[in-house]
Amino acid sequence: MRRAFAALAVASLLAGCTVGPNYHVPDRAMAKSPAANRPFMSGQEAMFDQSPLPDRWWTLYGDPRLDGYLREALTANTDLRAADANLRRASEVVREAEAGRTVQTKIETAAFGAYVGGYTLTVPLDLPYSAVASASIDYPLDLAGGIKRGIEAAKEDREAVEAARDQVRVTIAAAVTRSYADVCSANVTLAATRHVLDVQTQTLSSINRLFKGGRGTAFDVTRARTAADKSAAAIPEIIAARQASLYELAALMGRAPSDYPVELESCAEPPKLDRPMPIGDGTALIRRRPDIRASERQLAAATAGIGVQMAKLYPQVSLAGSAGFANSISNFFTGSSFGGFAGPLISWAFPNRKAIHAEIAQAGDAADAASAKFDGTVIEALRQTETALDAYAREIEHDGALEKTRDDAAKSTDQANKLFRYGRTDVLNVLTAQANLAEAEAALAQSRATLIDRQVNVFLALGGGWEDAPTAPVPGQLSPNSSR
Repeated sequence: MRRAFAALAVASLLAGCTVGPNYHVPDRAMAKSPAANRPFMSGQEAMFDQSPLPDRWWTLYGDPRLDGYLREALTANTDLRAADANLRRASEVVREAEAGRTVQTKIETAAFGAYVGGYTLTVPLDLPYSAVASASIDYPLDLAGGIKRGIEAAKEDREAVEAARDQVRVTIAAAVTRSYADVCSANVTLAATRHVLDVQTQTLSSINRLFKGGRGTAFDVTRARTAADKSAAAIPEIIAARQASLYELAALMGRAPSDYPVELESCAEPPKLDRPMPIGDGTALIRRRPDIRASERQLAAATAGIGVQMAKLYPQVSLAGSAGFANSISNFFTGSSFGGFAGPLISWAFPNRKAIHAEIAQAGDAADAASAKFDGTVIEALRQTETALDAYAREIEHDGALEKTRDDAAKSTDQANKLFRYGRTDVLNVLTAQANLAEAEAALAQSRATLIDRQVNVFLALGGGWEDAPTAPVPGQLSPNSSR
């Protein structure tokens, strides 16, 4: 009995030990480097603001209809529903891991008959029966902390899944905004093309009258009709692109394609920012981007996995107790039938230490790979953001130049039309001026669409839009610059 109590005392003292490294963000991690935490190199121009990005960045457009579409999408989108289900599953995995350190109970009963004799003897009808009934409890002490590390790894994995869910939300917000803008931009392009077509149709009518009056040629009429036909041929393609964006928007909102928002068909212009774009800095980006948080949590889980493997080198000790009855059925509930025991149970299978050390090394290699992936994710996030910022700034410059080109082409077309009416220029110059106007209008419309696309790319790179998630558990805002 004294030995049992001594073993219990030693087990109690050792129960607080946890093998394996305690996780903290590596000091040399890219997330901690000064180069990753400074203001963005491409974000110093006037169109950017160094203030923090708001949680729901799409409200910067001041478009209630867009806000409504996003509310619906962030509730009903099928990819987000699947991500929420994955998060719930990860939570259940944590519960399962935590159950490993709770009391385990077991109840057993058995009844059997006993008869001694050869196989040639006749079995008597009054065969004596005996019965056993027992209940046992088992509580693991987790001396080496293997269960604790397993729970830790499961929790870190859950937070990684949670971050992946947040990344889905970010992607959906950007996709909805992009599809919305694509519909409106297609309408702008459609209006510009129809305007050019109207001008070309009027010119064709004038040239046709001149031809009938003997002042022109059939060749002039054919060239004018060809220009008008070319503009008219572009219209179905624009309408098809608009319809595709409407179908995509419906799918993002969890609707059937035929249930697309019909009211958006008449959108006259894409959403616009009425202020410089808030972008924050590298530190805010690292704290905000869900993919960085997911990668950091995977590193934490891999670190805990080292302790899980190291614990296999130590014996498994638990507190156990059992009580029950065993006797013939006629004497089953007598005092002499009751018995039991209580004390520590030690289970140690004398493990293959070489194999376990190999498993420990594998876990360490997995943690090294997770660390490299963490650094790579931070670098890629910074690259995406710098690229998106620069592309947006250059597209603003491009748009300004195209707007000037369009204005000049419109002025040139008016001048050519006036000169033609007074007989001071030929048809070819008029058609050339109109062709230049058509190209300038199309290029400007495309630039306006590209400009919105570049804005969405910046918001997507900044990783905003997951923080305000009323339909899902609010995630802990994990900072890779702080140890856990």
